[in-house]
Amino acid sequence: MTTPDQHAEQDADEIFTSQDPMALFDEWMATAGKSELNDPNAMALATVDEDGLPDVRMVLLKGADKAGFVFYTNLESAKGRELAASGKAALCFHWKSLRRQIRVRGPVERVTDAEADAYYDSRARDSRIGAWASRQSRPLESRFELEKEVARYAAKYAIGHVPRPPHWSGFRILPQQIEFWRDRPFRLHDRLVFRRSGDLTAENWNWTTERLFP
Repeated sequence: MTTPDQHAEQDADEIFTSQDPMALFDEWMATAGKSELNDPNAMALATVDEDGLPDVRMVLLKGADKAGFVFYTNLESAKGRELAASGKAALCFHWKSLRRQIRVRGPVERVTDAEADAYYDSRARDSRIGAWASRQSRPLESRFELEKEVARYAAKYAIGHVPRPPHWSGFRILPQQIEFWRDRPFRLHDRLVFRRSGDLTAENWNWTTERLFP
């Protein structure tokens, strides 16, 4: 009969022999969706400002496939400006219920207008109004000022379609490196990193893998 420890070793071997990090990411995300109480797609997004000072905040993943990892934001926000200036970012997914995390690093690109329109139109109407009303990351005199802006745009778009603001779109992180981490006893954790080089927009990715000391 196989013991729990032997099961864990088998799981680790399956992870370390995988050649497709996106397939593994999909598996872990699906598992997190069953165990995490809130927002299994939440991720920490790290950027740097013009002085090289790091910034990090939680955002929601809205798409992940062989093209990369997608999220949406106000382009005039701090993160929007920093992403546009540096063209690079890092992500970290952490699922406490699973004791697992995934880190992603790479260059960023804007999603297409068609992609941004499709996701924007899928949002709740109040969220679409909010995208117009919020001058994200800029000083706010009072909560009442925000509520006035919401009311103004709600009246402007009271009937019909709420168009996507020109300052609202999405970014795609093209993964240059993806690291999978799993908690193990006595802090002897499992770590597997996938790396690739060359044309990150190519359809066929050539990954190299390496185990890391915990």
